[in-house]
Amino acid sequence: MKPLGSIVTAMITPFDERGGVNLDEAKRLARWLVSRGNDGLVVGGSTGEGMTLDAAERVALVSAVKEAVGEGAIVIANAGTNDTRSSVNGAKEAMAAGADALLAVVPYYNKPTQSGMLAHFGAMADAVPLPIVIYNIPGRTAANMLPETLLELARKHRNVAGVKESSGDLKQIATIVRDRAPGFVVWSGDDHLFLPCLALGADGIVGVASHLCSPQYRELFDAFRGGDVARAAQIHAELLALMDGLFLVTNPIAVKWAMRRAGFNVGECRLPLDGMPAGLAERLDPIIAPYVA
Repeated sequence: MKPLGSIVTAMITPFDERGGVNLDEAKRLARWLVSRGNDGLVVGGSTGEGMTLDAAERVALVSAVKEAVGEGAIVIANAGTNDTRSSVNGAKEAMAAGADALLAVVPYYNKPTQSGMLAHFGAMADAVPLPIVIYNIPGRTAANMLPETLLELARKHRNVAGVKESSGDLKQIATIVRDRAPGFVVWSGDDHLFLPCLALGADGIVGVASHLCSPQYRELFDAFRGGDVARAAQIHAELLALMDGLFLVTNPIAVKWAMRRAGFNVGECRLPLDGMPAGLAERLDPIIAPYVA
């Protein structure tokens, strides 16, 4: 299995003037993100507005991004939905489109039991041989996968390879890190918890702010792993305003606006997400300015 990497960006999905997926701009953005130090890209996730993409769009997007980055980065395709049958089909389609690994969110809206989660993700793991990263984000799904459930799933299915942990619960993350098997990857799914998660023994981040600051994230990671905790903390402090600012409105509204400022033709978010509030844009302009010059 390929290493899944330490610095990964949950890539936005560019749309054109008619609202369709802009595959050429997705390729350009993917290559640019990799050139700035990303080990991998999550395609069609929450930040990529994956739940507003239809099956054909998801397949085309994964294929285009993989074509753009080749072997230079890991392409992790979001395949999870709140329906097991659709998730299994999505996993197969993503694999056929060239994905190196899959991201699978805890089913949203349904509020599944822990045993239901085991059965749901087990069906996906049995359907495809690709590495599967579980995405635990209770703030969006209204369901939290407990550490014991996650680790039991990984014990039963060798291709359940890691977790993007966005519970915000450092005790839960610490428990997973403590009890995981060797090789099981734990990523912070929250930008502002990147350094705290590293301190707990996590392996990296799937970030949003990393659209703009992946070189700084790489420096932070290398400093911490190299024993220069003070330098890592300094970088973290310098990035706090950016990390906070991009989440003052529902993600990915702000980061998509910021990437337009950076010269990418990514379009607007799809409804029901709307545009960037004017007052917030004025507030964030000086914060993002150093990263989009």
